[in-house]
Amino acid sequence: MKKYFLVCLILSTIDCCVFAQSGKSYVFVFLHTRSDKAELPKEEVDKIMSGHMANINKMAKEGKLLAAGPFEGGGGIFIFNTTSVDEVTEWMKADPGIQANRWKLEKLLYTPRTGSVCAVKEPYEMTMYSFVRFLPNIAKFNVQMAPETFGKHDDYLKEIKKTGNVIEEGTFGDSEGGILIMKGKVQPEVIENDPAVREGLLEIWVKELYVAKGSFCEK
Repeated sequence: MKKYFLVCLILSTIDCCVFAQSGKSYVFVFLHTRSDKAELPKEEVDKIMSGHMANINKMAKEGKLLAAGPFEGGGGIFIFNTTSVDEVTEWMKADPGIQANRWKLEKLLYTPRTGSVCAVKEPYEMTMYSFVRFLPNIAKFNVQMAPETFGKHDDYLKEIKKTGNVIEEGTFGDSEGGILIMKGKVQPEVIENDPAVREGLLEIWVKELYVAKGSFCEK
């Protein structure tokens, strides 16, 4: 019981600090490449991916899907114009890639704090951004130090935003961390110097994301 109370207190501390949310929300989906996906003939993979792209275009035209893009090395993201995870689950069932179990899906409620999400009409220009994900490391949380450290994390993000290189920054619901999207290729030390990262309260991964320019309402 004592351990349960401590975890609840930690999570409530996170919610009231860095992960407080406001504004319009969306459902953000990570498509993680499966290490155990079946080895298929190239012709079959090409057919699946062709259907996958067709379904992306269909959902975009229907106003369901606002943004989508792959990561360098595999996987990618979808951002849907809804706050219902159940609704997104139904929409994605028609995707041949999902049907073929090519990705492990992670669906999260997402609220931007800087930037937004915009549907981009064709013809569009693809661009590359650095995509940073912050993941709370619950094992290292300390109730006393968390508010101060996350305050420093927020202050650090504000300083990064002053550079003009931040395209998007936002948080996930249920204390699932957040993301930072920046122009060009970001040097590792820029993220590693974040106080919450240095103290081990946030874990990070950084990838190159390819999306249509304007997906985050940037000029």
